[in-house]
Amino acid sequence: MKTIGNTQDKRKWRRDVTTSRFFQATMACALAVSFVSCSSIDPREVDLELAETAPAVKVTNYTQALPELGLMTEIYSTDILRIQSNPIGDVTGASQSTGSEIPRDITEMIKTTLNSMGGHVLFIPYDPAFIQNQQVTGYSNFENKEIPEVVLSGGITEFDRGLITRGENTDLSLEAEIKSLPGDFLPSKNIGLRHSDEGKAGLARITLDFNMLNFQTLAGIPKINAVNTMEVLKGVAGKELGISLFGQNFGLKGTIKKVQGRHHAVRLLVELSMIQIVGKYLAIPYWRLLGEDALPDPVVTHALARAYASQEEVDITKMVQRWLYIYGHDVPLNGVLDEKTKTALVAVDPDFNLSDNRISSDTFVKVYVNIPISYEAGARQQEMVNLVNAQESVEEVASESTDLVPVTEATPALADSQTTSEQENLENGATAASGEGSSTSPQAEAQSTYAQQDTVLRTSPAEEMPKSQKPTYVAGPKRTGIGKFLTEEEW
Repeated sequence: MKTIGNTQDKRKWRRDVTTSRFFQATMACALAVSFVSCSSIDPREVDLELAETAPAVKVTNYTQALPELGLMTEIYSTDILRIQSNPIGDVTGASQSTGSEIPRDITEMIKTTLNSMGGHVLFIPYDPAFIQNQQVTGYSNFENKEIPEVVLSGGITEFDRGLITRGENTDLSLEAEIKSLPGDFLPSKNIGLRHSDEGKAGLARITLDFNMLNFQTLAGIPKINAVNTMEVLKGVAGKELGISLFGQNFGLKGTIKKVQGRHHAVRLLVELSMIQIVGKYLAIPYWRLLGEDALPDPVVTHALARAYASQEEVDITKMVQRWLYIYGHDVPLNGVLDEKTKTALVAVDPDFNLSDNRISSDTFVKVYVNIPISYEAGARQQEMVNLVNAQESVEEVASESTDLVPVTEATPALADSQTTSEQENLENGATAASGEGSSTSPQAEAQSTYAQQDTVLRTSPAEEMPKSQKPTYVAGPKRTGIGKFLTEEEW
């Protein structure tokens, strides 16, 4: 029995020695690898490579919407909007107290935004120091300078920091002991795993206010303003992973901090506000450029409703026919609601009933709001303008020719007073017709007729319009809120 017991003890001792040597060899190899890897990185020669990026064009969510708004002003034939901006900046004082976390002056952003629209939007800068210096140098006489129609005022009115601050933390720890290992050469028989995930986020809000003023009176234009707000976030996140092997600890740890650009948010608010305030003033459906989730602006829709209520049925039909022509429907432009016009209306507004003899307010608004925004529509609009101008010119010449036909009783008086104006001749002719008669020759009567014919030729629109001047026409009736916002007094 002693021999058998001694044999088992020796085998156990040999097995423990083999295991011990194996772990010793493993630890030695690990230390050697660690030493080689550490020795290849000299702490005194630490370096960091930064990625290089090329300059790029600034692109935002509204970069494409700005020129499309300019194209919309051309298609809707709005008046030229000559707009100027006051110096606009931070009125909260947060730009100084927060170390320029938000911009102090946003005037240049407004200039770039307005100048990016094009079309019928003309930006006029406000720089009195530059104008004064140029007058001193004599480089410009400032005779042909554009005069603003409206002026912008506003600023950054809110910057609320720390509205919400929220933190989260997750910890996971596992540990186990391996009792079968000999304890004479390892500091510990335990192995462990630890994972940590933590984060913290904060919310802030930025608000911009803009108002449009009449340049002549410096009074605010009612309802032409824009107030937009945007929430910006910042957050910090960190993760940690640790492993413990027999008393030795290994781990990885990383942290990151992200802040949504405050200056970028202000630029977005500026671009959105300029689209809104210009669209409101010109009474065009600008919200179509802001995405599918954008809602119609009640300022514009109410202006359309008032325009519809203030027009005669014939004028409404003419307006809708001109808009349908821009759509691509070759309808007559005579103000008659014929079958061809009704068919085109059904194509644009499926809710229109062919049996209706008048255009409803809903159809009126739908046709106006959904006019295509494309270069093809712009070409159709110009074609329609030429047709309408030609039609109106013919009607005007015919009307003036009819009005200036000489009356038999008035002709002698015109022949007797050739040195007076034509208006005076007509008045004197009427007086002479009712009073004493005067003798005139057929030659004098013929001369008066030729003079009247010459008056008709000289007063025709074709002669009055310079060749370099392009014909202009507002797609809707002038001064009715279509393509131009009006105040309550103008209504």
